Amino acid sequence: MPSELAQKWNKEFTELLEIYEKAKAKADYAVNHVVVDMYWEIGKYLSEKVKTAGWGKSVVEDFSLFMQKHHAGVNGFSAQNIWRMKRLYETYCHNQKLSALLREITWTNNLTIMVKAKTDEEREFYLNFARQNKYSSRELDRQINALVFERDTIKDLVNKPFIGRAGGLKALRDNYSLEFIDLPKKYKEHDLQKAIVFGRGKLL
Repeated sequence: MPSELAQKWNKEFTELLEIYEKAKAKADYAVNHVVVDMYWEIGKYLSEKVKTAGWGKSVVEDFSLFMQKHHAGVNGFSAQNIWRMKRLYETYCHNQKLSALLREITWTNNLTIMVKAKTDEEREFYLNFARQNKYSSRELDRQINALVFERDTIKDLVNKPFIGRAGGLKALRDNYSLEFIDLPKKYKEHDLQKAIVFGRGKLL
């Protein structure tokens, strides 16, 4: 009898579960947005104090202890993480577009991108990449190590008209580090183009 009842209400309960999961996803997104925004504001404040009031390591450590005293058990306010807030602000404060995107992903993913991406172009790519695919920090790190940005950039260049002209692929090869393609020592230009497009030897 219980199994029959479960089958009877399975569809309705599944729909209720979907409502819950959608609401939870919205709540998680809202909380994440608020947390990252708070870290941004703290980073901004700290950055300005370092410049104007000479705040340093000891002041940040005192602030960390102050937060622990007034909000016992609160996470995210170690001295190390507070310095990361400053770095986040200083990394993105000059780029309004990217400073808006970083609020769309988790703090952990932001840290991964901030540490590993070297240019604004690469940061924008991975900010969008993490947001669209909803990657965990471990998966995002794996994708960055697989050089997804480099592959995407090179594929875009391969599809441009100049590649079809004599010496086009040679110029591409000379200007980009292509070791990750895993080609043999002796290869033809056609092999290079094929390896780039199909991602030979590495995960896309």
